[in-house]
Amino acid sequence: MRDTPDHYGTVSRILHWGMAALFAAQFLSAAAHWALPKENAVRDALWSYHGTLGATLFLLVLLRGAWGLANIPRRPPAHDGVIGRAAVAGHLAIYALMVIVPSVRLLAAAGSDRGLSYLGITLVAPREAEVAWMQAPAEWHGEMGWILALLVVGHIAMAVVWHRMIRRDDTLQRMAG
Repeated sequence: MRDTPDHYGTVSRILHWGMAALFAAQFLSAAAHWALPKENAVRDALWSYHGTLGATLFLLVLLRGAWGLANIPRRPPAHDGVIGRAAVAGHLAIYALMVIVPSVRLLAAAGSDRGLSYLGITLVAPREAEVAWMQAPAEWHGEMGWILALLVVGHIAMAVVWHRMIRRDDTLQRMAG
């Protein structure tokens, strides 16, 4: 269940791969919303789950972060040198954006005249007027989301190309199980 110096445990792997699938669905919904014409059934269907999935991913990121922090002493060691430091920086950037991107949108929803609900449960009642300071950071939600998507693509490329094909080390295998 827990991580070891040789591999990531079952919980870490389920969180990693489960969230990878959910992020793929999230990026697909954003891409469809951006690329397909308005009044398109596919676009509308994919976009319909974007907010709920974003809030779910936010909760999973918090859970995954807590699990990761609890397992730091047991986790596989980071690689040494410049590549190792770059990997740590890349992972920190991914985690930061996985928190920031949904946070700014949830903040905006909480400060909106529509309020904030999750799975049909009202968390923040609608306001009579929108709160401008709560709305402002969400103007960058989409751009930050695409930066996150690019970092994820880079993460995948490094795992497959650098670790699996070039170095032929066991980095990918430690998370694959």
